[in-house]
Amino acid sequence: MHPTTSHTPPEPRRGPVRITVPSRNDPLLRRLVEVLGGPLGRHTDPGRVSPGFWTIERVLILMTTVAALAAVGAKNMCRTQGWGGTNSYIWACYSDWPALFHARGFAENAFAPFAAGAQFEYPVLMSVVASLTALMVVPGDYDRSLAFFDLNVFFVAALWIATVVATARAAGRRPWDAALVAVAPGMILASTINWDLWAVALLAFAVLAFARNEPFLAGVLVGLGMAMKLYPVLFLGAVVVLALRTGRLRPLLATAGGAAASWLAVNLPFMLSNPAAWSHFWEFTRDREAGLSSLWHAWNVAGAAVPGAPQLSAEFINSAAFWLFLLSCAGIAALGLAAPRRPRLAQLLFLIVAAFVLVNKVYSPQFVVWLIPLAALAWPRWRDFLAWQLAEALHFWAIWMYLYANAADIQEQHTFPTAFYVLAVAGHMLATAYIMYRVARSMLHPEEDPVRRVGQDDPQAGPFAGAPDRFTLGGALGALRQRAGREPRGGA
Repeated sequence: MHPTTSHTPPEPRRGPVRITVPSRNDPLLRRLVEVLGGPLGRHTDPGRVSPGFWTIERVLILMTTVAALAAVGAKNMCRTQGWGGTNSYIWACYSDWPALFHARGFAENAFAPFAAGAQFEYPVLMSVVASLTALMVVPGDYDRSLAFFDLNVFFVAALWIATVVATARAAGRRPWDAALVAVAPGMILASTINWDLWAVALLAFAVLAFARNEPFLAGVLVGLGMAMKLYPVLFLGAVVVLALRTGRLRPLLATAGGAAASWLAVNLPFMLSNPAAWSHFWEFTRDREAGLSSLWHAWNVAGAAVPGAPQLSAEFINSAAFWLFLLSCAGIAALGLAAPRRPRLAQLLFLIVAAFVLVNKVYSPQFVVWLIPLAALAWPRWRDFLAWQLAEALHFWAIWMYLYANAADIQEQHTFPTAFYVLAVAGHMLATAYIMYRVARSMLHPEEDPVRRVGQDDPQAGPFAGAPDRFTLGGALGALRQRAGREPRGGA
């Protein structure tokens, strides 16, 4: 008989939850805090003793605010000297916002993405955010593109704080893992390039809603994230694996229904009122060539130096990327169904999103912000996280030096070598793949999982919490072998 699928309500909490302290739990931090007096003592009781004003969340907000100021400082040369010419490349302070303010008509019409004949290469909800922000830039004799940039930075800082708080609350006994999001170099360098943090925050709150056993609300947030940036739809892939493993389909249906409802509510009015403008995002995505820093672009750049090497077309890349991602998803699903213990939601979600960005036709430098909150929940180890972020920082500088070398009118021997750019792309992809390996290994060896080692099962499991396995690959293969052994054999 199969174990029952009825959901047993959790026992009421008897008291405050004991908090995992990073200086005790993380090997790197344990050594680094020696200069501050060493790890927190074993007889302290974090989570059960009031810390006074400086709660964990308030400390995390302070850390994020300082990091956001550092992000503004990283763009200061462009803010003071302008984004024109090669300034944004040589100072690594590029941002899409000032360029799009004029190039896409926001300077003349705040709602330019929705005008007749508009060609704005972003989904509907991102177009709404861009338009509402542009509406705040009142006409006048001042640098309006700088004002547009500064307004977007303000919203990004607020979204960054919201993402950190949502991550801390979704992390169960490990709220300090959100500090990885608060001070990540990738967030400091890349969060102010584009509007991606809107989708990041929506997905972070979707994870939190699911963790709190609100799958429909999680789906609504996923649908809004899809209307902002397509990748939050990958959340459903993680839920599919958990639904198959536990036999609980209701959470999957609720999440998918919420996502479909909110996505249609945002998109349907624009699909009907201005189908040409609405479809431009999809056509642009289909027809564009390989994006900077992607596997495919690095291949074409390296191939250009080899006589006779083929250049990959957009059509070929679309097909190859699709099949590679499909195979990756099949592998992740097999891993999730074969693991000795039900995998955590964050583990599956990180692997799916990371696989998507690695094989995707576009791998813009700001895509690293998609992965940072998920990595903080999936593999919260500071040493590995910082090594990955170092590779991302090196890649971040390499891409701007590569663009500067192609844009500046200087001799080739005085520019950044193209080979370094290709190696930097390979390096940041390998670093991401390494974090994927650590996550996958922790699924196969749950005793190595930092989250489970502190006595948690899955803080983000929500409606799947405590669910017994109904289907695993090992169990399915065992049943097939057992059935084959009982079948009578024919003979003469």
